[in-house]
Amino acid sequence: MPETVVLLHGFAGTRRAWDAVVGRLDAERYCPLALDLRGHGDRRDARPVTFADCAADVAAAAPARFTLCGYSLGGRVAVHVALEHAPRLTRLVLAATTAGIEDPAERSARRAADEALATWAEGASAAVFADRWMAQPVFAGTPPAVAARWREDLERNDPRALAAALRGLGAGVMEPLWDRLGEIDVPTTVVAGARDARYVALGERLAAAIPGARLVVVPGAGHGLPREAPGELAAAIG
Repeated sequence: MPETVVLLHGFAGTRRAWDAVVGRLDAERYCPLALDLRGHGDRRDARPVTFADCAADVAAAAPARFTLCGYSLGGRVAVHVALEHAPRLTRLVLAATTAGIEDPAERSARRAADEALATWAEGASAAVFADRWMAQPVFAGTPPAVAARWREDLERNDPRALAAALRGLGAGVMEPLWDRLGEIDVPTTVVAGARDARYVALGERLAAAIPGARLVVVPGAGHGLPREAPGELAAAIG
């Protein structure tokens, strides 16, 4: 019987962000369960938006045992799930993500930047928000065909709900979890795109901190792994 693999999208995405990956998973091995995080997609109105509540949502939606894969923001949520519900996980995959910002000054600056973006987003349309989000340097080099599908997913969101997600799930409000990664006792794969230098470095650190974890660096890929390298990400899931 196929095992459930729970898939958690990045900020401003929805469960549909996993469509290309789902199509490449081994159907005899996995039954995919892609979820909308609070503040996103069909969960846009769910409140409060916190890491604890998102982790509880995952635990409630998933079966007793499951594989968990999180991308970017979804990866940060996945770390919380792994720390709170480790006995239920069979495997963990963390894609283009981090365990938080350790430096208090840097975290404070990120929190201020996220608040400014949230305030702006409250008055923006979905199309205007998508323009701004896609223009970030971290997404430079996204292939045009991939960008078109990505934009469709971004526009499934309500910017006002994304503002709530920024305030509750932004990197600036997340307490860093680096010193707890040694508690994760589950087979773990960390994935990063070769063009995403910052997250390659973070991936190296995650893989070193989680006992027995392995790092997969995907050649030619940037930060948007589920859309840029769905086959490679599906292979990393197993």
